[in-house]
Amino acid sequence: MATDAPSTLRVQLVEQPRLQKLKEMFLSKFGTAPEFYVRAPGRVNLIGEHIDYCGYAVLPMAIEQDILIAVKPVKSQVVQLANTNSSYLDFSTNVNNIQINKTKPQWHNYFLCGLKGIQEHFGLNNPTGMNCLLDGTIPPSSGLSSSSALVCCAGLVTLKANGKTLSKVELAEICTKSERYIGTEGGGMDQSISFLAEEGTLLAKSKGLDWKNMLRLHDVQTGLGVSLAEMLTVVEAELHPEPYSREEISECLGISLEELRSQVLTQNTQDVSTFKLYQRAKHVYSEAARVLQFKKICNEAPADAIQLLGELMNQSHISCREMYECSCPELDRLVDICLQFGAIGSRLTGAGWGGCTVSMVPTDKLNTFMKNVKKAYYQSDVQRLAPENNSLFATKPGSGALVFVEA
Repeated sequence: MATDAPSTLRVQLVEQPRLQKLKEMFLSKFGTAPEFYVRAPGRVNLIGEHIDYCGYAVLPMAIEQDILIAVKPVKSQVVQLANTNSSYLDFSTNVNNIQINKTKPQWHNYFLCGLKGIQEHFGLNNPTGMNCLLDGTIPPSSGLSSSSALVCCAGLVTLKANGKTLSKVELAEICTKSERYIGTEGGGMDQSISFLAEEGTLLAKSKGLDWKNMLRLHDVQTGLGVSLAEMLTVVEAELHPEPYSREEISECLGISLEELRSQVLTQNTQDVSTFKLYQRAKHVYSEAARVLQFKKICNEAPADAIQLLGELMNQSHISCREMYECSCPELDRLVDICLQFGAIGSRLTGAGWGGCTVSMVPTDKLNTFMKNVKKAYYQSDVQRLAPENNSLFATKPGSGALVFVEA
């Protein structure tokens, strides 16, 4: 397994009543008690949006909300999956015939991604069957990586059940790659602006670099050997704010429209006619600089650290909204409400286009903040009803994924 955390930590990480309830439901469902449990947390990105696949660091934080799975290996080669939430239907399949439907991303398919990833890595011909009962506290479709947490959980479950071991780094890499089975490989880009992975080739061409071998904006910075601040100057000098047409890009690169289509554009951008290269590049380089600045402030801890961190979060949201255009009216309104009621910093997270916001709030203002934000965002609009699940919650930095057994 990929964990060195002792099993006695389970009481701190998972509330005992929740664990007991899960055990009782498992016993009722499958007729036996679970043999072990696996937990993986959700994640929130404090700062650094849409820059990881451009080669830059981000600053994620594990949250306390998680996916928890009770597991019992069985002799039959069948995996049975159930969920404590009755809205998610039971599912079973033979472990030697894993089929993942990309067109219908149902909850069990994310489990199958992690399962298949481990099976293929080790070349397991006769993997162990399992009975699994899942309980999740991460709000679904919130941009808090509930699906990735489920994939990670499934990877750990499969490792433990089959008596295999991996380092945490190896497991993370396998789980990341295995999401491709459902069509959501980490680092993928939304079709409206998925030209980003190649957009540096304009900059590279203008500065005399080998643009065909530069697929990320970070590659351009490395090739030029300049700082992030200097890259922003390069963007200002070499790119214009007006959108680029296909014809203009072809002319800049010295290639035909057909070569642009076949050699540069991704599958998702074949039908895009204009590209906002200046805005996207400016966001990536400025956001990458904000991540480094955020980390520096955390390390040095100046007297006004909290205010400085909050301002960086606010700048990040403005850039996501105006330069990357991945926000939406609901997120913008929610950020404004959060700042109005005491957040020091607030920004969209979870890639945007919906999802959620993350806010930095002083502990002594937390209860009032949550009450006021919920009232202002939901109750003031009859068109927007608060969902049944806990969509507004406070969290501290959580711990990573682990396997544990009953003491």
